[in-house]
Amino acid sequence: MAYDVARVRGLIPSLGDGWIHLDPQAGMQIPDAVSRTVSTAFRASASSSTGRHVSSRRSAAVLDAARAAVADLVGGDPAGVVLGPDRAVLLAWLAESLSTRLGLGTGLVLSRLDEEANVAPWLRVAGRYGAQVRWAEVEIETCELPSWQFQDLITTTTRLVALTAASPIVGSAPDVRVAADRVHEVGGLMVVDAIGAAPYAHVDINELGADVVAVGATSWGGPQVGALVFRDPTLLDRIPAVSLNPYARGVERLEVGGHQFALLAGLTTSIDFLAGLDESATGSRREKLETSISSLQNYQDTLFDHLMSSLKRLPQIMVIGRSPSRVPTLSFTVAGVSADKVASHLADKRIATVSGVHGGSRLLDALGVNDEGGAVTIGLAPYTTRYEIDQLVGELASLG
Repeated sequence: MAYDVARVRGLIPSLGDGWIHLDPQAGMQIPDAVSRTVSTAFRASASSSTGRHVSSRRSAAVLDAARAAVADLVGGDPAGVVLGPDRAVLLAWLAESLSTRLGLGTGLVLSRLDEEANVAPWLRVAGRYGAQVRWAEVEIETCELPSWQFQDLITTTTRLVALTAASPIVGSAPDVRVAADRVHEVGGLMVVDAIGAAPYAHVDINELGADVVAVGATSWGGPQVGALVFRDPTLLDRIPAVSLNPYARGVERLEVGGHQFALLAGLTTSIDFLAGLDESATGSRREKLETSISSLQNYQDTLFDHLMSSLKRLPQIMVIGRSPSRVPTLSFTVAGVSADKVASHLADKRIATVSGVHGGSRLLDALGVNDEGGAVTIGLAPYTTRYEIDQLVGELASLG
C-alpha cells in the first residue's frame, strides 16, 4: 500500500495551525493519540510502581509497557531498557557510570558528527580521570565520516567509542558497525546515539553492534522521555550505579528518582503510532514498525530527492554536505543572508525551521559555518508534503 500522508496528517491536530513544520529536530508534532493518552494518564493515579494496591500495579504496568515498546523500536530486550527524563540526561548518567573504566593510559573515541549530548559527558569524565580523547573527523565536502579511520583511532587502550547513528544537523549516517566491530576487538564498549536515526530508519541494536543505544521520544512525536537500551542487560549489574537507591538492580541502577508515568504511557502510544504509519502493517509491533518505517522511507526518499534537486536550482543556496548515506535532514546557508534572517523570513511566511549558530554542533564549528552566522536546518517528518517543500523553495528563491 502506498504511504498515505493525508491520513497521517489527520492524526496530528497541531498541523491545522496553518504552519509548515520543517523542524522535527526541535520536536516532531505530537499525534492526537499521544496527547490523549498522556492526559488520561495524568488524571489517573500517579502512584509509585512499588506498592501493593491497584493504582500502583497500574503504574507498574505502564512502566513495563514502556520498556517493551522501546525494546521493540530498537530490537532490544525490555530488561535492558533504562528510562529517564531525556536522552541527554541519560547519556550524562551513563558517562558517570562508565567513568571508572577511564583513566591515565586509557582512551575513548568521539566524533565531530555528534551532537553535544553525546560528546560533553564523555569529555567531562575523560578530563576528570586523564583519559585520552581521539576524534573521528568528517570529510569537509561531503560531511561523511570515513569508517577507515577507526582502524587507527581505536587501539588496545580504547575503552569506549561514542558515535551517532545519523546526524540531526546534516543527515550523514556513518557506518557504525565498522567502529563497533573494531572496539569490540580490543574489549571496549560501543555507545550509539540514535536520536537522528530513529524517526527515519530501522534501528536494530544487534545490527549496529552497539552495546548501548540512546533514543529520545520527541524525535518521533512522543513526550519528553529518553531511553538507553543495553544489548546485554546483565551489563547493568556489572557497572557502577548512579541510582540513589542502594538496593537498585538491573535497569534501576541507572534511573535516578521517580518516573513520570503519564509520559511513559505517552511514550508507548507514540511508538504504536510509528508502528501504524502504514495501515497495511501486520504482525507483532516490531514487525509493524519494520513495515511502517520501510513505507515511510520510500515516501521520504522521493520527497527528499525533490527537495535536494529543487535547492540545487537555487544558486544562492549552499547545502552543507552530500553524504550518500543519510537521513532526510539537511542544513544550508543563503549567500549574503544570515541564518537567523533566513529563518525569520521563513517564519513570517509561517514556515518553521531550526536556525542560527548551532552551539551543539562541533561539525559546524569545524566547517567554519558558525563563524559566518550559522545555518538553517530542516528535516522531513511523517507528515511533510511535496506542497510544503515547494512553498519552502519558493520562499528561498525570493531571497536570491
